[in-house]
Amino acid sequence: MSEQLLPGYIIRRGSLLERSLLLKFMQRTYGDVFPNEDFSHLEQTVKQYFSSDTPLWWVEEEGEQGSNKESFSSAPLPPIACLWVGNAIDQVHGNRHAHIFILYVVPEHRRRGIGTALMRYVENWAIQRGDRQIGLQVFQSNKPALNLYNQLGYQTQSIWMVKFLSAEK
Repeated sequence: MSEQLLPGYIIRRGSLLERSLLLKFMQRTYGDVFPNEDFSHLEQTVKQYFSSDTPLWWVEEEGEQGSNKESFSSAPLPPIACLWVGNAIDQVHGNRHAHIFILYVVPEHRRRGIGTALMRYVENWAIQRGDRQIGLQVFQSNKPALNLYNQLGYQTQSIWMVKFLSAEK
């Protein structure tokens, strides 16, 4: 079942059969931020975390799926955005909450309000299931995503720190 997300775009719930498409979107997501890296390891993330308990939504252009347009191919166009959400536990209060694994909009469809609409969609979904917060991780170098989340009222709660280790001494 799908519904209109914004004029011209529909959102539909993904299925567990779309594992490979989710993996492609994850690789694109990370590839945009780190273009020279190999993200083949993300397959393990999808295998480990993608389940019926971690919903996935796709955004498609309205009218492209099931349209009566004359076409030489009946193959649907690929989604233009995705949102994959998991569950986390707030370590301060112990409450379960939604955690956004990925939100990705293909470059050709950015700056049209799709990311904002997806965030509002997931916020409503989380409220309906009783969550009191949503968590996500965003890379400091991803300024467009940081701007989006800040505009939507998200605040930094913690800072994730890493130290790269070398076996050489």
